[in-house]
Amino acid sequence: MASPQISFGFGVVVIFATLIFAVHAQTPAPAPSPTSDGSIIDQGIAYVLMLLALVLTYLIH
Repeated sequence: MASPQISFGFGVVVIFATLIFAVHAQTPAPAPSPTSDGSIIDQGIAYVLMLLALVLTYLIH
């Protein structure tokens, strides 16, 4: 069985190594800006057409 001094020393080495790697870690690249592929516009047009169909249906009946 390992003595408490060896276990403590191993724990200190592990913590120190973790901190060293954390300090040298690279920051992730920023996310690219969102680009519109027209799906938002298409969805907006669809909502307007559905609303128009609803209003026309209400007026006809």
